[in-house]
Formats: sequence, structure tokens, C-alpha cells
Amino acid sequence: MHHHAGLAVAATVVALAAGGAHAQSLTIGAASEPSALDPHFHNLGPNNAMQRHLFDSLVLQDENQKLQPGLATAWEPTSETSWTFELREGVTFHDGASFEARDVVWTLCRIPNVADSPSSFEIYTKAIQRAEIQGPHTIVFHTAEPYPLLPVEVSTWAVLDAPEDARDLAYDPAGCDYAGEYPSTPAFNSGEAAIGTGPFMYGEFTKGERIVLERNPDYWGEAPDFEQVTFRPITSDGPRVAALLAGDVDFIDKPPLQDLPRLEDDPDLEVAQGLSNRVIYLHMDQYMDDTPGVSGVPANPFKDVRVREALSRAIDREAIVDRIMGGVAEPAGELLPPSMFGANPDAAPTEFDPDRARALLAEAGYGDGFELVLGTPNDRYINDELIAQAVAQMFARVGVDTTVDATTKSVFFSRRNDYEFSMYLAGWGSGTGEMSSPLRALVACRDPEAGYGGTNRGRYCNPEMDAVLKEALRTVDAEARRELLQAASSMVMADYGILPLHFEVTPWAFKQELGYTPRTDQYTLAMDVSLDRE
Repeated sequence: MHHHAGLAVAATVVALAAGGAHAQSLTIGAASEPSALDPHFHNLGPNNAMQRHLFDSLVLQDENQKLQPGLATAWEPTSETSWTFELREGVTFHDGASFEARDVVWTLCRIPNVADSPSSFEIYTKAIQRAEIQGPHTIVFHTAEPYPLLPVEVSTWAVLDAPEDARDLAYDPAGCDYAGEYPSTPAFNSGEAAIGTGPFMYGEFTKGERIVLERNPDYWGEAPDFEQVTFRPITSDGPRVAALLAGDVDFIDKPPLQDLPRLEDDPDLEVAQGLSNRVIYLHMDQYMDDTPGVSGVPANPFKDVRVREALSRAIDREAIVDRIMGGVAEPAGELLPPSMFGANPDAAPTEFDPDRARALLAEAGYGDGFELVLGTPNDRYINDELIAQAVAQMFARVGVDTTVDATTKSVFFSRRNDYEFSMYLAGWGSGTGEMSSPLRALVACRDPEAGYGGTNRGRYCNPEMDAVLKEALRTVDAEARRELLQAASSMVMADYGILPLHFEVTPWAFKQELGYTPRTDQYTLAMDVSLDRE
């Protein structure tokens, strides 16, 4: 956040107060609500965004997901298999306790021990074999092999205040020797355990109604512009826009695309939008011989690279962006936008070529086409069901008669995880802001133990790509790692192992006296909402 000369800022605040607006409080109408305030309970976008307000990580990510100092001021590899982090001095938790290395160790011990966690943060801590405290403000993480992703993984989990009985605790990935009780998820929701070092402190959490945060007067970083922030979950698009227009809220995230022109034309409002790291893609079952959603042919057509290429060429990505996304998206040639680490800057989306698609299908022995059921959620990504319907029509034009099976996200994801779809539409946002995240999750051969292919429900498997990806994940030199990731990504794209459609562009809308810088991770962070305008 950049402030202008003090005078200009002061003038803004006075003008606001005179206009009857409460300059010191901010109300945000949020499209989604976290499932808990426990920062380790559920690795999910809304939870991770909320976590940032109350807690800090050793490393933070800026609006482009570049790493920034957080509770650690510096970090560097100190051997082939160790990283040393220098911790910030003089930081206090919301209850006045001082932040030290032992808090980090106890946090690491708790992460694998969160009861009923639907999606654990352990994937971001399991590389750490041992944590060595070298004084209250120095900690060394030891890994089994060279591990360049450690700083970015450390940026995903929040640090908690260790209790008195955890003073001399040692971290052990197999289970720490901790006799005490870890705080429960409900204890965070009630505020009792929601004690971090973040820019805001817990005020209230009433599920389905509001989350109230109070500014932390002792925050180590830059003070937020607002003393109090209220997040109101308004999950339906229409009511969320109406709340902004009526002045019931000051700021909303994810206004629907069809409302953007009207919001942009309103002199009292501003719209900010920016490219996100979320790719919308199609996955195909490349594993089963008899695949559930394909009929009219004896074998699984997706095992043939010519069929995968044909379907990619049947899709007019530009038309989807223009007509369905209202221009608020960018066609994708890879799983991550070209500006991000490990992406190929010149990766172009597959060219729309229905004639070539028909020829490839005929070559593969599917000249008469086949019937396909395309699975999609209808409430998870921007216009998800409409995109699936458009894709189905495009497939039909090259002879693949496609019906769409759209369900709510909870039903869709559980069916997807049970391999009920031959082809499905979904999305992935890179939590690390670099290419290993989508490659590892979506297209690496499934090996859940090793943390590979966790979301690869098409079961694409290319051992050569995996070898390059694993090499990248052992390469500490950034330039060499970038080239390996680019090579791995190119292998998947050449193989049509997965079909990227577009990258979402995320909009925010707010009162014109406010400002917000779009974030690639799509998070809405109250501490980044500014009162001053350029």
C-alpha cells in the first residue's frame, strides 16, 4: 500500500466523515465464508484468505505471490538439506506473549493433529524432517533431500502461540512428544484460541452472518487503514451486488460478470480486476478401459493422444472468453499464466481447428464419433456450467455428442473423487504461485503417499514428465528449476494430458473512495483495502 503526502490522506478521511461514511470501519460483502477460523483446519481459499488477517506466516506472499518477509526477516539454504530462517524480534501475539522459535515448532507439531481436517496443511510441512532451534530468533529446517520449495510452503501455514507446557518441545514428523492438548477447531471459532500476530484481532464469528475483526494496535507491520472490519457472507451474486448499491456494504468480491458494466458506470463505485492464477481445465479419464461416461464405442477413446488433441482443437477458447466470460478471462495454453514462475512465456492456447479435429478423430478410428457425458460443478467457478455447455456444443460439431451433468460443488467433487466421470471441468489455483503446484496436483502420476497426483482424477501418468518434475523439486538454483518446470509443463501440453481452457480474471467492486490491488490468488484481504486514491 502506498500512502501519499499526509495532507491528502487526512483530507480524504475528513471528507468521508463529513459525508456520513464511517471512515474507521469497513464492511465487506464476501462471496464465500470460511468453514472455520482455525488456520490449519481446511486448506481452502476462503479459509486461507481469512487466516491472513489474524495470523502471520514466516513468509508472506504479495499480490503477485512473490515471497516477502513475514515473521521471518530472512531465509537461505545453509546446506544441501537445510534452510535457516532468521525470525523477527519484538513481535507479540494478540495476548501480549512474545513470538519466538518455539512457537514455530509447536505449530509444526499441531498441523498434522487437527481433528477431522477435510484438507490438511501437512502437505506443506511433510518435507521438514527436523526443526532445530538455534536461539529464540533462529530456526533451521532440515529436509531429507534438497528442497527449494520450502520457503513457499512455509508461506502457506500460520504460526500459533505455543502454550507454556510446550517450551522444550522437539518437532518430529512422525508425531511430536507433546503431552498437552492441541486447541480444537471450535476454540478458534469462539475466539478463545484465535490468537495470532496478524494485523487484526478476533472480534466475533457468527456463522452465516458475520466475522468482525478489530485492528491490532501492536501489529509489527504497516497498520491497516480501518479500526474495525466486518465480513458479511452474501453468497448469492444478486443480493451481494444489491448490498453494495444500497450502501449496506462498502466492498464486495466476485461481482458477477454481467453486472460489471453497470458497476463500472456508477460514479460512486470503482471496479478493480486482475488476472488470477486459477486455470479452468478439462480432465479426461486416461486409465480405465471401460470408462463410465463414454458410450457407442468399445474402448476408452481418451487413451489415444489423437482423440485428446482433437477435442482440444474442437474448443474455441476465444469464443468462450468473449461470449461466456464477457472478456473477463484469458485463454490458457498451460496450467499457469505466462508471467508466473515455471510457465513458458510463449505457451499459446491450442488453435481452434474443427476440421483438423474431425481428421484426428477419424485417424484414431472414431470417424463416427462417440457419446460423452461431461461432468461439471454449477456453483464453484465463474460461469462453470455455461462453459461446460459451450464445450459440449463445440464437441458436438466435430461428432462427439456430449451431454452435461452439472451438480453443486459438494456433490460434484465427491463424485469426481470416486472416478465417476470420463471427462470433467474443474479449476486449480496455484497456492505457491509457481508451476510445480498444478503439475504435482493435477498431472503427476497418482502417488498420494508422496504427495503427487492428489487431484489427478483423470489418472494421466507420464513417468518421463514426473522425472523432470521431481528433478525440479530437488533443484535449489532458481533459474535451473524454472527451466525444468517449463520443460515438464511442455511435455504435458504436447501430450494433451489435460486441456486448459482459460485463466479467470477476478473482479472486486467498492465505494470510489477505497482502493484495492488485485491479487493473483484471488484473496480479499482487508488490510490491503486502502482509503486513499491515486
